[in-house]
Amino acid sequence: MKVEVDKERCAGAGMCALTDPEVFDQDEADGTVVLLDPSPSGEHQRKAREAAHLCPAGAIRVVE
Repeated sequence: MKVEVDKERCAGAGMCALTDPEVFDQDEADGTVVLLDPSPSGEHQRKAREAAHLCPAGAIRVVE
C-alpha cells in the first residue's frame, strides 16, 4: 500500500491528522496535509483508507 496526498487540493480540514496522527499531520503555516508515512503498515493501513474516505477535499489517495 502507498499513500499519496495532493497539498494543492487539501482544504485543511484536519480529518486525516485526527484519524491517524502517525501517518498524517498538518502544516503549521497553512494547515494543509503533511504525509509522515507514505507506506504505512498494520493498523495504519486501515486508518489511512479511512482518512482518504473522510477527506472532504479528496486530497488523499491510497494505492494498493
